[in-house]
Amino acid sequence: MSEIFSKKRRDRRYTMREKCVFCRIVKGIEPSWTVYEDDLVKAFFDINPVSEGHTLIVPKKHYETIYTIPEKELKRIIVVAKKIAEIYKKALQVNAVNILHASGKEAQQSVFHFHIHLVPRRENDGLNLWYEQKQTTKTELDKTLQKIKPFIEKWKTGAC
Repeated sequence: MSEIFSKKRRDRRYTMREKCVFCRIVKGIEPSWTVYEDDLVKAFFDINPVSEGHTLIVPKKHYETIYTIPEKELKRIIVVAKKIAEIYKKALQVNAVNILHASGKEAQQSVFHFHIHLVPRRENDGLNLWYEQKQTTKTELDKTLQKIKPFIEKWKTGAC
């Protein structure tokens, strides 16, 4: 029974990858305007950009969220984002960039293939990509810190 379940799960993941627009872009099935590509990642223009040069950077392998992407690919994505940002600063004459990511439905992730948005910014460009901040108390911050501290300690000691 578990063998059948495993096969069904594998088949479902395969089907999901075939339907994933970013997997299709990586494979060359869908068109893209590729900015950069190596063995681990691909960077291409967003087809619905919020600014000139709005770029998506994705791992070539299908990982849905930050919880599933291996550190090697994640590190490469960040390095590529930095290099592209430096190039855009000169080539597009931008003052700044936003690097944005959402993992999970509740975070408003719309394509379930890990990706980051690199959004070039100019002074007075009219974009508001930030969120409304809420006030909190020291007590609430302390309570939250106490919830996560044991997990951070385990991580620091290699226990998790």
